Amino acid sequence: MNIKDIAVLITEIGVLLGVIVPVIAAVRKVSNGQRCLLRSDMLRIYYHCRESGKIRQYEYENFVALYEAYKALGGNSFMEKINHEVKEFEIVS
Repeated sequence: MNIKDIAVLITEIGVLLGVIVPVIAAVRKVSNGQRCLLRSDMLRIYYHCRESGKIRQYEYENFVALYEAYKALGGNSFMEKINHEVKEFEIVS
């Protein structure tokens, strides 16, 4: 491989990075938005059930699924506290 070939490869890598970097930024924005939606749904369930300390089975299962997705997207410790409280609720059918 000569200098010309190396220069061409470097240019092609630059072009690829020019395409990939904006895609990564867009994916990060979508991920942040999805985390916000998941957090909003979990808080809706939490505040709906908090006063009575009771949660319906399907709400609990939905909360757990939302929480797992939230954590997989890198969610923060605020929802860990909420998750712990929800686990203490009485599950009713």
